[in-house]
Amino acid sequence: MTQPPVNILSASRRTDIPAFYMDWFMDRIHRGFFNVKNPYTRTVKPVTVSRDVVHSIVFWSKNYAAFINARAGERLTQLGFNLYFNFTLNSESALLEPMLPPLTQRLEQLNELADVFGPDKISWRFDPICFYGTQHNGNGSTKNNLSDFPTIAEKASRLGIQRCVTSFFDTYPKIQRRLNRLCQTNYPSVFFTNPSMDKKTQVIRRMASLLTGTNITLYLCCERDVFSALDGDTRVKENACIDGHLLKHLFGGTPERKRDYGQRSKKGCHCTRSIDVGSYEDHPCYHNCLFCYANPQMDACLKKPRTQ
Repeated sequence: MTQPPVNILSASRRTDIPAFYMDWFMDRIHRGFFNVKNPYTRTVKPVTVSRDVVHSIVFWSKNYAAFINARAGERLTQLGFNLYFNFTLNSESALLEPMLPPLTQRLEQLNELADVFGPDKISWRFDPICFYGTQHNGNGSTKNNLSDFPTIAEKASRLGIQRCVTSFFDTYPKIQRRLNRLCQTNYPSVFFTNPSMDKKTQVIRRMASLLTGTNITLYLCCERDVFSALDGDTRVKENACIDGHLLKHLFGGTPERKRDYGQRSKKGCHCTRSIDVGSYEDHPCYHNCLFCYANPQMDACLKKPRTQ
C-alpha cells in the first residue's frame, strides 16, 4: 500500500526565523500547531505539526547564531524531525546587508551546522547577485557584491558542502520606493542596475569556473532565461530550494514531492509544495537588507530588534 505524502515545513521564505524567532517557533512545535496566515487574503489556518505529519523542516537564514546557541537543531532532531538548511552567505557589505554579523562569524556558523548535521543537509545561497552604485560614484560606474565569493566557496568546499544556489537581484516597485525614501534620510543614495543577459551569463560562467575542482555545483534559482542563455552548460543546474526528492534521498520516508506552482514556476522555480510558517507582518526581519522583497516595514523606517 502506497504511503501518502508527508508535509514539508518551510521556516521561512517570509522572514528569518532562525535569527529572530526560534523561541516562538519551538513553542509552537511543542504546542503541536502553527497558525499560518495567508499573506494575500490574511486568513489564518491552523496547521498541525508532529513527526507523523511533518517529514522535514527546511530553514532559511542569514544568521544561525541564535539557532545554534539554543541547540534548537539538536532538540528538533530528538523530537524526530528531519532538518535541512538554506544558508545565505553573501559578500560582506554594510550597505546592502547592514545588520549582519561579520562574514567570519557566519562562516563559523556554517562550520558548526556542517559538523552537527552534515554538509549534505546544507545549501549555500549566494543570493542575490547585485550590481549597484551610489551617488558618490560620479561617473555612474557600478559595483557588485561578488568579491567574497571565492573565500566563501573555499570554506564551503573544505566543509564538504555540494550546493551553491544563486540568482540576480530582481527589482520590485516597493524596493524602488524604499530607495527613494531612504534618499531623504542620512542613508546613502543607492541605485540598482540590471545587467545585460551577456553580462549575466558571463558572471554565472565565471562563478561556475571558480567552483571547478571543488565538489560544489552551481544552481540557479528562478533564472529560467539565464539558464536557457547558458546554451547547455551542464556545470550549472536549475534549483529547487525546497526539494522533496532530495529530502527523500537524504532521509527516506515519503515527503511531498509535487511541484509548488504557487511559487515563481514561470521564472524557473522547481520547488516542492511546502507549508511556510512565517509572516511578513507578525515576524518582521531586522537584517534590513536593502534589496529584500520581504521587508515592508523597512519602507517606513529602519527597524531595531525587539524582544520575542
